[in-house]
Amino acid sequence: MKQDATAGMRRIAGGTFTMGALNWYPEEAPLRRVRVDDFWIDEAPVTNREFARFVAATGHVTTAEIAPDPKDYPGMLPGMDQPGSLVFTKTSGPVPLTEYHHWWQFMFEADWRHPYGPDSDLDAFELWDHPVVQVSWKDAAAYAMWAGKRLPTEAEHEFAARGGLDRKDFAWGDELAPEGRMMANYWQGLFPFTNTREDGWERTSPVRSFPANGYGLYDMIGNVWEWTADWWVENHAALKKKKNPQSCCTVSNPRGGTLRSSFDPSQPQVKIGRKVLKGGSHLCAANHCMRYRPAARHPEMIDTSTNHIGFRCVVRG
Repeated sequence: MKQDATAGMRRIAGGTFTMGALNWYPEEAPLRRVRVDDFWIDEAPVTNREFARFVAATGHVTTAEIAPDPKDYPGMLPGMDQPGSLVFTKTSGPVPLTEYHHWWQFMFEADWRHPYGPDSDLDAFELWDHPVVQVSWKDAAAYAMWAGKRLPTEAEHEFAARGGLDRKDFAWGDELAPEGRMMANYWQGLFPFTNTREDGWERTSPVRSFPANGYGLYDMIGNVWEWTADWWVENHAALKKKKNPQSCCTVSNPRGGTLRSSFDPSQPQVKIGRKVLKGGSHLCAANHCMRYRPAARHPEMIDTSTNHIGFRCVVRG
């Protein structure tokens, strides 16, 4: 365990804020008043350099480096039971934006050391100070435990991402690129085939490449999605039943659903839980997945790793 668990972290004084949004995606509703207690949070996502120290100290083997068991994945095609992970590949032109297989490929030997496949390398691609990717929720949780920390709840992440700005669309206000200034690493152009790179980056960027928010935190929006501790729920139905949830009772330190409720209803044969991702990534675009916002949320199975999901940690304040 690290000797000083709060090194490289910022202390966030607890407070009350309006969680969620109404004008973007249905899973972000309803608005609700939420209070979180004091906590410390990593100033930036965990980097490849930091994750390498963890692996060297513990011998941890990530999910992507272990061959999947066909018994856990009904219908797995022959030959797919090999170590690997999901890698994004640009398409040559427009494709239906509901058909993810056009840009996601399960690539053998893709892992945190080789985030874009076996021919990629942290040294060659100069990725040591980029967020670690190709880590599952289990990998992120293992790192957090080793570091004497934990993963943030969804509410803690959103509170921190807002940086003290309540009911704003973005972490810096209501304008995506104020006066044309790029405030985060996200996709410019038409996803998934044209990235104009106005922000300077095709993929991930080194942490702290963009301005910090009001709490002095970097990359809370864009760059990589970040794992949280909470099980996914489609919406906050209990609060929706109230006549005016945003003016009703404040909920303290809310948590997500349950393992069972987090299962993907579109894949009833797969009993793998899904956790909440927050913050959006460099693959979020104006024409697809405008989730580079504090209120945005997305479900992901805990065994999944990709080249656009990372994490950061918290400790009680």
